Formats: sequence, C-alpha cells, structure tokens
Amino acid sequence: MARVKTMPRAFINGVNLYYEEAGDAVPMIFVHEFAGEAKSWEPQVRFFRRRYRTITFNARGYPPSDVPEDPAAYSQRQAVEDIRGILDHLTIDKAHVIGLSMGGYAALHFGLLYPERALSLVIAGAGYGSKPEERDTFRRDCAALAERFEREPMEQVAAIYAMGPARVQFRDKDVQGWEQFCDLLKQQSAQGHALTMRRVQMMRESIYELGDRMARLTVPTLIVTGDEDEPCLEPALYMKRTIPTAGLLVIPRSGHAVNLEEPDLFNRQVLDFVAAVEAGRWTPRNRASVSRSAILPADWQS
Repeated sequence: MARVKTMPRAFINGVNLYYEEAGDAVPMIFVHEFAGEAKSWEPQVRFFRRRYRTITFNARGYPPSDVPEDPAAYSQRQAVEDIRGILDHLTIDKAHVIGLSMGGYAALHFGLLYPERALSLVIAGAGYGSKPEERDTFRRDCAALAERFEREPMEQVAAIYAMGPARVQFRDKDVQGWEQFCDLLKQQSAQGHALTMRRVQMMRESIYELGDRMARLTVPTLIVTGDEDEPCLEPALYMKRTIPTAGLLVIPRSGHAVNLEEPDLFNRQVLDFVAAVEAGRWTPRNRASVSRSAILPADWQS
C-alpha cells in the first residue's frame, strides 16, 4: 500500500525543513518557486504518486519550515544543499529532480553540483534576471520588493506580486486556481520572503554565466517555459542549445506557473520525458543536427 506521511521534518544545516512524501517506487522530488510552497505541487503529486515516490518540501524561510533570521543561512548553494539534505534524510541515492523558477534554478545547480544524484532534471520557468540588459533592473526590483516585504503586511505585498506580468495568464485561465495560489502566498512569511529575495534571487548567477558548466552536463534535462513568460524565453533557448542532453518544451499562451496553469499538459510531458529517460531513450543531441546551413549537412563539401 502506498504510504502517506505528513508534517515530518528534516534537520539540514541547522534548519528544520518540512516535507511530504507519497507513493512508492522511483523517487521524484519537486522544488517550489519563490511564490510557492510544497502544496504548489499538488496537481503533480496527485498524478505522479500513482507511479513514483513523490517528495515535496518547503524551502527554508517558508513555514512550517524554519525561518532563520541570519541572512547567511540563505543562498543559491544552500538551496541546492537542502535538496541533497532531503534526499539524504530519506536515504535516497538518486531521484528525478523537478523545479519551477527559483526551484528550477536549484534543480539546475543540483545537476551541475551533484549529477550522480539526479536521474533527470526538469527546469521550468528559470531565467528571471539573466539577460545582461535586464540585470540591473532585476536586482533593483528585487531590492524594492524585499523592502516591501519587510515593512508591509504579507497579504498586501502578496496581492501585488500575484498580479505580475507572467501571473495574469493563470488568473485569466483559472480564477479559482489563481486565488488558491494567492491564498497560499498570503499565508507565508514576509521575513522569509524578504531574506530569500535578497540572498537567493538577487545574488544568484545569470543563466548565461553557467554556460561552460552546462555544456558539460550529461544528466537528461527537460527545459520548460510558458511562451508569455518573457524573461525566461531566451534563457530557456540558451539552455536548450548549451546542455547536450536538453529538450525544450514551450507551453502556449502560458505565463510563469506552468505546472498550475496547464497541469495536464505539464504532467503528461514530464511523464513522457521521465519514461524516455528510464527506458534509456533520452540521449544527447545528435551533433549532425547542428550546421551552419539550414539544409545541408555540417560536413557537406561543395
């Protein structure tokens, strides 16, 4: 019988992290976005728990996980170590790692740092603030938002954040689902969000700064983006072109929270991906597909 556990904690680098697991068989861990939490993956857990052992958790700063007051407790590297810590706590050697946005960055870095621990990577909605011409504006906006989290009620700031240019697509499609997303965000910690914004979002590397490392990545990878998630479109294409084992899924008429906006499409595509990986059919890109000519083989001689 499939097991379901609720409210357990994993003690990782001095911080208690809340996690849930459901189902059996091959492990699959989900890493949430800045505006999410473990419950943000419910459509995926309900789908995948029938075939996999699903693990979700709340990042540090997201109750019921601890909210450390020390800014040094938050970083991109620490987000990666928290994934590893959860897997170690559950004595899991390898897992499919699926992340959205902030979680997508963490999934990518996990694959770069611990490729031997990842069966595959799903990197969705990753790339905010990566474009060189947008770096300064992104960091300025992050600082302004962090300040608002520090001095205004969480409900007030969450309501503004949920109306961002890559969030309105979700509201237009599914008002009830979007309202549930808003309600979860409003219940979270303003302090945790401020610290996460300052120490993780603002300080992380651009996707374009990871090119050399991504070019050596051999873990099977699926890049996912909504076609109206403007800050992530070019970074997604860059990752596809740079990671030898990457495929790219662009979901039409969709914004940032693609797993919630289009859960059926997201689930089926991820299932097809992991099934191909497990069958040994997700292989590196055929280099013959890369040519200076649109129609002639790369080694063609005139």
